[in-house]
Amino acid sequence: MALVLAALVVTLAPASPAGAAGLTVAQAQRRLAALGCDPGRADGELGAWTRAAVVRFQSRHAMAQTGRLDATTRQRLAASSAARCDRRPVPAASGSGRRIVASQRQNWVWLVGADGSVVAQGGMVDNPAELRPGSYATGSYCGRAARVVRNRSGSLWLDHFVRFAACGFGFHRIPRSMSSGEQIHPDHFLGTDTFRSHGCFRVSSQMARSVWDFTAARRTTVRVVRG
Repeated sequence: MALVLAALVVTLAPASPAGAAGLTVAQAQRRLAALGCDPGRADGELGAWTRAAVVRFQSRHAMAQTGRLDATTRQRLAASSAARCDRRPVPAASGSGRRIVASQRQNWVWLVGADGSVVAQGGMVDNPAELRPGSYATGSYCGRAARVVRNRSGSLWLDHFVRFAACGFGFHRIPRSMSSGEQIHPDHFLGTDTFRSHGCFRVSSQMARSVWDFTAARRTTVRVVRG
């Protein structure tokens, strides 16, 4: 499946004693780090890595995903009720039993066990314009293999590819250059809408392996939801 990249412009811990409006960028970075939002180094610069962390925080709290440290975002960051970015509840109305749930709004994936417990979760990059919400299942489609340890698309490797919809939609690690072995973008953009895939769900190397193992023994339901 050909991949088309379109970079989109995306211009806990105790509350800070400086107050919400007074949070500096460095304070916000430390706060985001304490909440598992992965802002990178607390250098006081609102660079791409920190903006991605802000987006993850905003998506976790159902806020507009601007990547900006505006007054509302600073207030939510400073609140004692601020929730962690890396531990999210499975969305309501996403089915029951053993399944994979993917939220297009949150850019997040959950592997859910038969008892409803979360086996693994993490950020993803997807493209809601290419895949509608609904119920899917892992397996072979259009005569293509259900699982490919190292799939390829043009000059890119798609590691631990697990197909779940016709014809070429699947989970896989962030694509890697076949010539250099480097990912086409860093892990810290997962869980944001900074990039768009061509419909597949890009995940970290660790999550790709988790999905691979989770789906190894049986056909697995994949529920794609908006919220």
